[in-house]
Amino acid sequence: MSAVYGRARWKLRIPDCRSLKDKRRVVHGIRDRARSRLKVSAAETAYQDERQRAEISIAFVSSDATLARSILDRADALIASDPRVYVLETESEIF
Repeated sequence: MSAVYGRARWKLRIPDCRSLKDKRRVVHGIRDRARSRLKVSAAETAYQDERQRAEISIAFVSSDATLARSILDRADALIASDPRVYVLETESEIF
């Protein structure tokens, strides 16, 4: 059985953040939900010093490409459903 690797990245706009502390609260909430619900590694990977932009990335290993695609779809839905953020760009890959 071979391993399947998945990764995704979302560039986000967070318009209501007035400080980096506000932004951290939003980003950490999204990151923690992805970790707990989807069992993936998740991190803020860019724009740490900009208060209204963020980039969140996830990565995971699976034994099945269909399951990997499902995880990516659920992660996309989880992030898109957060009313505090606008998704500017997304990129995902399974290999």
